[in-house]
Amino acid sequence: MHRTFCLLLCLSLAGLAAARAADPQAYAVTIADTGHDDLDKALHASSQLEGLQKKATISPFALVSRARDDVPRLETALDSFGYFGNRVTITIEGHDIGDPDLPAVLDDVPAGKDVTAKIAIETGPLYHLRDLVLQGTVPESARKALKIDRGAPAVSAELVAGAGRMLAALQEDGYAFAKVTGPTADADDAAHVLDVTYDVEPGARVQIGAIALKGLKDVNEDFVRGALTVHSGDLYKPSKIEAARQTLVQLGVFSGVSVRAADHATADGRVPLTFDFTERKRHAVNFTALYSTDLGLSVSTTWSHRNLFGNAEQLNLTAMATQIGGNATSGLGYDVSAQFIKPDFLALDQSLEFDLSGVKASLEAYDQTAETLGGVFRRKFSRLWSGSAGLTVTEDQVTQEDVTRLYQILGLPVTANYDSTGINGLIGDPVKGYRASFAVTPTVALGAGTLGFVVLQASGSTYFDISGDGRSVLALRALAGSIEGGTNTDLPPDQRLYAGGSATVRGYAYQSIGPLFADDNPIGATSVDAATIEYRQRILGDWGAAAFVDAGQASAQPTPFTGTLRVGTGVGARYYTPIGAVRVDLAVPVTPIPHGDAFEVYLGLGQAF
Repeated sequence: MHRTFCLLLCLSLAGLAAARAADPQAYAVTIADTGHDDLDKALHASSQLEGLQKKATISPFALVSRARDDVPRLETALDSFGYFGNRVTITIEGHDIGDPDLPAVLDDVPAGKDVTAKIAIETGPLYHLRDLVLQGTVPESARKALKIDRGAPAVSAELVAGAGRMLAALQEDGYAFAKVTGPTADADDAAHVLDVTYDVEPGARVQIGAIALKGLKDVNEDFVRGALTVHSGDLYKPSKIEAARQTLVQLGVFSGVSVRAADHATADGRVPLTFDFTERKRHAVNFTALYSTDLGLSVSTTWSHRNLFGNAEQLNLTAMATQIGGNATSGLGYDVSAQFIKPDFLALDQSLEFDLSGVKASLEAYDQTAETLGGVFRRKFSRLWSGSAGLTVTEDQVTQEDVTRLYQILGLPVTANYDSTGINGLIGDPVKGYRASFAVTPTVALGAGTLGFVVLQASGSTYFDISGDGRSVLALRALAGSIEGGTNTDLPPDQRLYAGGSATVRGYAYQSIGPLFADDNPIGATSVDAATIEYRQRILGDWGAAAFVDAGQASAQPTPFTGTLRVGTGVGARYYTPIGAVRVDLAVPVTPIPHGDAFEVYLGLGQAF
């Protein structure tokens, strides 16, 4: 019986050992620093020991195999930075991964104990470029595009990028079927240098051939051809072809536009192009809602026809209910409008727009009922600059302090705009670049006499990508406005300037900053200025937070910066969606005003600016 018990005990211990050898083996890994931040990042990114450490369980045997696979991966990373004489050594529990005793050492590790893997790096000397040879007939534009000098560090990524730059330069110069092979390198290990060769075959210089348009249904082909910015006979340039594609996308009638070139030139040395289109649905209905404690809830619906007559004409009909509640309002309001846009009017990059609107507003500052008819001519001058000029006629009935007047107002707004943010639309989320807008509006008001005046307005914002990935952004905003030609009490109340609210100084009710009547209702001003500093931080993927300080003033003097400065500060939350950031801001006044509120809340779509 004693022998039987010993035999069973031995079998049990053997089974436990076998089971222990098959258990997942947890480990910790360290990679020695090289003193070169970019190289260290590349090494960490290349290591499977580190990258898969917490993502996949592994047996002791597979751990050794994973470490062995890491050696060539890390050597390649070192080679790519010009350290071709490198050496990578990996140990586990103090044993080299080539040690035949290592599997047994790992089998003896107690259950639940992490083993230690250490990666030692010897970079060796940094290799430099000695000779650069371009074989073949190489145009000067391609030579300049290489941008690699003899004596530079032999960084593989830069050598490969040089080949890409040469190929792009050749194609941009009309060599549509150019080939760049290489780089091939010969190392002189004694001198620690590389000799690099590129083989360049430019081929023939070609022009754009026949242009085919496929997928058009409701959009007229003649209109699309008129909107094309490339034509048969033009020199083949990928950048201009891509710009033409982007122009077609911006017409608003296509959900997708792609372009493809033939894989060979025709007998006359031309390359045919084919544009493929996917048309958007002609009709769309949008619903929006905004809320703030000062203006209350606003809800609107817009019905749009994107291609009214087949030439991308837009018709937008909007109905909005406004001032549902709100501490700066005195009743319900509405805003109904019709808008017609004719793109590419008389020339590319310019449009003609007609607007008809009816507004009812019941605010602490005044009550208004107005109908406006307007037309505006818009022009895009360059990638960054655009402008407009228009004419508006308004029938305007306004009541302020129990005095009602009827005005007929004629305005001639002229604007210039600059935008380097790369963001289209008002609800985008800019993270870098600048925006600026300038407006001059000569105006004549008939009613209580005849008054001519000019409204001058300027605004700008800039964005700094602090983190480099768009997750930490510092945003700055400033604006100023002035009215020349009349005192604030001469002007129609709705034409005066006001401050307070989300567009100027948060924390104060809409139109509450500036001159006041004896009952503390707003009079309106002839000058206004405001500035904002806002920090935006993304958190947990689609969530974000913001902190801001706003400051501004409004004055009865026509010169900005002459009123009583008001400062508001607050915090906000953001939820980022494909159509823009859902924004909630809570702001408080730092410098209170008579009968002001303790705080204001703003809820909307898109950043504040």
